[in-house]
Amino acid sequence: MAQSLPLPADTMVGSALPALSDPRSRLVRNVMLAFAGSLLLVLAAKVKVPLWPVPVTLQTLAILALGAAYGPRLGLATVALYLGYGLAGLPVFTNTPPMLAGPLYFAGPTGGFLIAALPAVAVAGWAAARGASLLRLVAGLVAADLVILGLGCLWLAFGAQMASGATGIGLSSAWVAGVQPFLIGEALKVALAASLVGAGWTLLKRRG
Repeated sequence: MAQSLPLPADTMVGSALPALSDPRSRLVRNVMLAFAGSLLLVLAAKVKVPLWPVPVTLQTLAILALGAAYGPRLGLATVALYLGYGLAGLPVFTNTPPMLAGPLYFAGPTGGFLIAALPAVAVAGWAAARGASLLRLVAGLVAADLVILGLGCLWLAFGAQMASGATGIGLSSAWVAGVQPFLIGEALKVALAASLVGAGWTLLKRRG
């Protein structure tokens, strides 16, 4: 398992922390990092920022930042741990409470956005590898955000189980309800994530 959660030197956290030769120590550190990252995702899901035209949470920003800091594999493990909390029934998602977490929550309108966080964090991790150009970083973070919006929209359109008993609300309605109102907020979060990643690498370069 230690080998499945590496901290490559080209990731932000891998560059900031000292290298560990003992596999058990690496495993313990990676588990602690995944746990800390999952708690950050819980906090980000509960924080709502009053932006126009609708309030947004900080969850996408946290996903992009964790992918950039941890890299694809540890980022994936962190998001999977967070989703596991919700699958087990813990109220870690934005709408819990009043909604109940658990397996049925993933069948609802936001299930696609949550599952899309897995490929999105991997894309963000790839984009932020040390030495990546600014163009690759920005393009990768935009792509990661589009993965969340795109998969979430498709699920809301065709797969989500609605309170009315219908399966999905159609592509046009899903775009209007689940994507369009959040575009400004998502653009700001991508810009902030890119700025934080760039500042982090600059700081590490100066320390190094």
